[in-house]
Amino acid sequence: MENEKPKVSVLEGIIVLLIMIVMMSFGVIGLGISPELPILVSILLLVFWAKFRGFAWDDIDEGFVVGVKNGIVPLFIFILIGSLIAVWIASGVIPSLMVFGFHLINVNWFLPSIFLVCALVGTAIGSAFTVISTLGIAFMGIGITMGMNPAMIAGAVISGAVFGDKSSPLSATVNLASAVAGADLIDHIKNLMWSTIPAMVGSFIIFVFLNHSSGSANLGNVSKTVATLNAHFNITFWAVIPIALLLICAWSHIPTIPTLFINIVVSSILLFIEHPHFGIIKLNDLILNGFVSKTGNKSVDVLLSRGGISSMMGTIALIMIALAFGGLLMHLGIIDAVITPLAKHLNTDAKLIVSVIFTAIGVNIFVGEQFLSEILPANAFKGVFKKAGLAPVALSRALEDGGTVINYLVPWGVAGAFISATLNVPASHFAPFVFLSILSPVFSILSAVTGIKIKHIKTTK
Repeated sequence: MENEKPKVSVLEGIIVLLIMIVMMSFGVIGLGISPELPILVSILLLVFWAKFRGFAWDDIDEGFVVGVKNGIVPLFIFILIGSLIAVWIASGVIPSLMVFGFHLINVNWFLPSIFLVCALVGTAIGSAFTVISTLGIAFMGIGITMGMNPAMIAGAVISGAVFGDKSSPLSATVNLASAVAGADLIDHIKNLMWSTIPAMVGSFIIFVFLNHSSGSANLGNVSKTVATLNAHFNITFWAVIPIALLLICAWSHIPTIPTLFINIVVSSILLFIEHPHFGIIKLNDLILNGFVSKTGNKSVDVLLSRGGISSMMGTIALIMIALAFGGLLMHLGIIDAVITPLAKHLNTDAKLIVSVIFTAIGVNIFVGEQFLSEILPANAFKGVFKKAGLAPVALSRALEDGGTVINYLVPWGVAGAFISATLNVPASHFAPFVFLSILSPVFSILSAVTGIKIKHIKTTK
């Protein structure tokens, strides 16, 4: 007969988590190294602790499997996005967006304008990752050419994309938060706006200030870049076809994976039309290894030499390590040992909501997976919220404001690692400028403390 898994006490769970966070913080922040090694060391210590406590090897192995299993779909999406970026550059989609952007966007309002554009497109298609990996790359190219701080540009792009991801009925995280909390989708989105709109307004004001305080744009570089792009890429209005496809697929409720496949195929067809002699073998190399720009303009070549499946493998490795670590913490009962008892000792609306927000933030830090940062706190707090007379939308908003938005700021999180690889800006650099993610939990906590727009179940209060 198989022995039961050992039970982890609250104190033991807290001690283990504190040791893990000290290890990772010392490595990433103190030593300034990439997160892979600190997380691997944490996993090593966790495995030794588990064996010392009497866990079977099968339990430990299952923890790895459970953790990585939760990230299979996002990991496959990253592979497709790497392929799409390469094909979009080679077919002239991203270079065309850059040229159009140079002509359309006012340099004096660059940061706030790209923030709003990404917010609008993100709301339309419901995918922050897609916005960041397509429009985001184009806007990075424009901003860097004008001499702006890459971290600020990335912050504006990500903030807009996150707003769209929080506001769209097509968003996976929005649908998940409403589902696990038991809230109506539209009611959830409406209630979510009480923290999201103030965060958006605050972000817009900050980006206006940063834009005007960052100095004047180098228009000479802009002219040179436009000339280089026109000379080496096919700049055409046909480039809007793949973007239109993203919108059509989103509004047709086609899932992300088939949407990306469709876009890769159509973009490849455009590439063959523009370059009839390109060939399947070259397309294979492009999708596998990415696009290599050889314009002779160093800044353009650095900006547009990217994409391909291989470009995503480092990110995928980091995410797999982080997910395995999170899977161990969950499967060994450490997360549950800390969260569940906490939920039973909260006796006010403010304490409950703030606890959900900080629990979701903690799950993002320790598990690194966006969906789990909503699912785990929802399972722990749903019954307590109901007993307190709080409406499901109160829980779902807290899940979004502590779970969805924070994952973009965690270097080893699924979103944070993906963005670092895609925009070529470290998470530690862009995180301070992702104001939408920073302000959303702040306004949510203010709402909880003041009681403003906290929904209750009508039959109980």
